[in-house]
Amino acid sequence: MQTQTTFLAAGKISQPMREEFARALNFRFACKRFDPAKPVADADLTYILEAGRLSPSSLGLEPWRFLVLRDEALRRRLRPSCWNQNQITTAGAVVVILALKALLAPESDYPRKMLARLLPPGADLGETMKLYGGIAQGHRVAWSVAQCHIAAANMMTAAAVIGVDTCPIGGFEPEAVAEILGIDREKYAVALIVAVGYRGQTQPPKHRLPLSELVTYR
Repeated sequence: MQTQTTFLAAGKISQPMREEFARALNFRFACKRFDPAKPVADADLTYILEAGRLSPSSLGLEPWRFLVLRDEALRRRLRPSCWNQNQITTAGAVVVILALKALLAPESDYPRKMLARLLPPGADLGETMKLYGGIAQGHRVAWSVAQCHIAAANMMTAAAVIGVDTCPIGGFEPEAVAEILGIDREKYAVALIVAVGYRGQTQPPKHRLPLSELVTYR
C-alpha cells in the first residue's frame, strides 16, 4: 500500500486527500457568531499558526508576525476599534497578523539574512541585495501587507481541515488597534485580524461564481 508520504514524494495526491481538501474549503466560511463556551485547544491553534509559518512569501522574506490574543479583558478593550464586531470577544482566540515595515528596508540586516538563505555557497549576495533594493524602493508596506494575506488564507484553510472556524476581519481602526496592543507602527502595519473558534451559528449557503465565468484559457 502506498503511504501519504509516497504520494507526496511522487508529486501525486490521493483521491481521499483531494476530497478532504475540497470538504475543508466548503466547510470554511466567515463565521460571524462564535460559541464563547468552546475554547480552541493549544495544539489546534499551533497547527493553524504553523500553516501561516509555512506559507510562501516573495523572496522568502516571511514579512509577517503573529500576535495571538486570548485574554478576554484585552479583547473587550479591542472590540470598539474593530467596528464593535462580536467575533473579537466571542472567538476562542484572535490572531493579529502584523506586516513588517522597518525590517524590510534595504539597509536593514533582515533582508540580507533572509536572502542569503536562498543562495548557494559562494554566491554573490551583493547582486541580490542590489536587486532587492530596487524592489524595496516601491510600495514596500503595501507589498508586505499583501504577503500577509497569503499566510492568513492558509491559516483559515488549515483551521477548516481540523474543524475550526475562522473569520477574517479587515474592518478595524489601525491606529487605535496599534495603540491598544502596544504595536510600534514604525516597525509593523496591522495587516489583518483573524478570529478563531467554533461556530455559534448555522453555516449559510456558499455563493460562488462558476469557473466558466471566472476562467479564460488561451
